[in-house]
Amino acid sequence: MTTRHDTAAPPSKGGAAPGRPPGDAVSPEAKKRARLSRRWQRDMRWSPYAFVSPFFILFAAFGLFPLIYTGWASLHSVELTAPTDMEWVGLDNFTRLFDDDFFWNAAKNTLTIGIISTVPQLLMAMGLAHILNYKLRGSTFYRVVMLAPYATSIAAASLVFILLFGRDYGMINWVLDSVGLGKIDWQNDKWASQVAVSSIVVWRWTGYNALIYLAAMQAIPQELYESAALDGASRWRQFIHVTLPQLRPTILFTVIVSTIGASQLFGEPLLFDANRGASGGSQHQFQTLGLYMYEQGWINQHLGRASAIAWTMFLILIVIGLVNYVISRRLRASS
Repeated sequence: MTTRHDTAAPPSKGGAAPGRPPGDAVSPEAKKRARLSRRWQRDMRWSPYAFVSPFFILFAAFGLFPLIYTGWASLHSVELTAPTDMEWVGLDNFTRLFDDDFFWNAAKNTLTIGIISTVPQLLMAMGLAHILNYKLRGSTFYRVVMLAPYATSIAAASLVFILLFGRDYGMINWVLDSVGLGKIDWQNDKWASQVAVSSIVVWRWTGYNALIYLAAMQAIPQELYESAALDGASRWRQFIHVTLPQLRPTILFTVIVSTIGASQLFGEPLLFDANRGASGGSQHQFQTLGLYMYEQGWINQHLGRASAIAWTMFLILIVIGLVNYVISRRLRASS
């Protein structure tokens, strides 16, 4: 029987492990490949954050910081002439709003103008989308025409409507006088001025909402309409029992967006009566919350009160968002 005698390699000088043979040395090409691999891994890990960082940087600079600073200013008494001199007043700016008749007048005007502009706007948009949903010649042209008012600037649209609603030389008063209804003072009468301001909003946003409804209608499966037609349903019944139920999420979206836009209404009432400016008419008859905030901050120079109004509007939008969330959850649960 043979016995295996293994002998260890003689240790190197100094007791260290045997060195790497010359043939196993890392070449410069291998080092370069390893370095490029590590750089590629870092690029794959961090480049997505670099791509989205401009949005967050701009949002922090122009969205988050103004929001936080406005909330801080709403707790102080600060004037536009000395924006760095702040005196702590707590919630005094907010409590004063509840006793301010001009604030409640602006809130009521915002609500009425929002209703007058939102309801006809969405109804007309639904009708136009239903017409364009069928095959028509030149449908692309009609879609571009409907979107043109949305692309028009507020200043240009307001100037045109000011000429139309002129008391002495306006085209609308000329038509009313021609049929024996008499002229209307569109700028000084409360309800007439609110209707006139709402008409600008309706003209600008009806086509935009119509295209949203049209896109949602075209996503409805045609099999539903074919089944309804086989059951003898007319086009009107198809619209009521097929189109509207399928458009419930889209309708809710447009209602919420239009409500938010109405609560922030500013440009149209400001330009409708350039002589009165932010006062919203001689009797504040069409002054909205946006105009009232602008009047307090930049005309009366009370930045603290204007900040409180801005945060009040922000809280109103949060409530609208919560209502949207609750309603959308119930719609999903019912469907």
